[in-house]
Amino acid sequence: MDLSYSPEDIAFRDEVRAFFAEKMPEDIRTAVRNGSELGKEMLERYHAILNAQGWLAATWPVEFGGTGWSPVQRHIFEEEACRAYAPRPLSFGLAMLGPVLQKFGSKEQQDYYLPRILNGDDWWCQGYSEPGAGSDLASLKTRAVRDGDEYVVNGQKTWTTLGQHANRIFCLVRTDPDVKQQQGISFLLIDIDTPGIEVRPIRLIEGGHEVNEVFFTDVRVPVTNLVGEENQGWTIAKYLLTHERTNIAGVGFSMQALEEVKALARRTTRNGRPLIEDPLFAARVAQVEIDLEAMKITNLRMLYTAQKQGSPGPETSILKIKGTVIMQELRDLARRALGPSSAPFPGHITDGNLMLAPVEAANNAARYFNGRKTSIYGGSNEIQRNILTKTMLEL
Repeated sequence: MDLSYSPEDIAFRDEVRAFFAEKMPEDIRTAVRNGSELGKEMLERYHAILNAQGWLAATWPVEFGGTGWSPVQRHIFEEEACRAYAPRPLSFGLAMLGPVLQKFGSKEQQDYYLPRILNGDDWWCQGYSEPGAGSDLASLKTRAVRDGDEYVVNGQKTWTTLGQHANRIFCLVRTDPDVKQQQGISFLLIDIDTPGIEVRPIRLIEGGHEVNEVFFTDVRVPVTNLVGEENQGWTIAKYLLTHERTNIAGVGFSMQALEEVKALARRTTRNGRPLIEDPLFAARVAQVEIDLEAMKITNLRMLYTAQKQGSPGPETSILKIKGTVIMQELRDLARRALGPSSAPFPGHITDGNLMLAPVEAANNAARYFNGRKTSIYGGSNEIQRNILTKTMLEL
């Protein structure tokens, strides 16, 4: 694979750069740059802007409304989006459910749900984790019992990201409790407005409301909302997770964070010298930059392989592990550069006319604490190492 940009790739990069310069709303750009929590309206507005350009479904095949971009073009787009401080598009419909429906969904499900994902008619959330089933997802207990043309669902899901905004949820449910755990799971599409569903907020350590718990009490779901075959859910779940883990890697976002750390270290002084000249700090910055460059190449290789094979493989666990470790290291470097100024809660950097901390500190502590979860969700990094050990090293 040739990793150098062709003249066509450079022209594409210039087109993407011009698009963000012209179409990116300044209020959204400012919110992303400051690390502020983006509300539903901002996310939906950005979603609509990309869709109008035909650039929303970067990973989808053309026949389903996607871009048909090459792996290099997708890499360039993410890189330029991060450079422009654009938010990450809503991933649950685009990067997770969309590929699942394209591979396992019925023609009727594809024709109905895929256009609604692109048009923003549906906001999907993910019903995987439960209080007793996180990384050990196969032990989930939410039940779906067949009753004529419907399933009756009872149980609880947790850590449901942005579920407070969603109108639909895709869920893993247990349809056969008498077989091996992985063999008795099915994949259901559920309308959150269905009677018997309750969404409750979970407040995070930095004060944000990003995740929720969802309760199902005698919720009736049409059998036509089953994706694939009954008890095929574990196969579908693993397929979805390979796409999720590739998305979690966030190469472009780490590149953006690296540049922010470097700029902050050049402005911050320690003992009368810029922090970037401190040997220990500079060594940590250099190491994370080396790791990030290696991950960029690995990401391109995997995108290239996925394009030829139709889906990413278990090696996406590498991206998930390295991507989350790199981002956590970058957040830690920013925290160390700001020192005691990292302590304020989001937005608490002024007291009247008195600046209590640099502008960069406004959301730094919140970003640091929020980033601790990345090595856990999507399957903890320990689980990812086990996957690599079994599937690639055959140990």
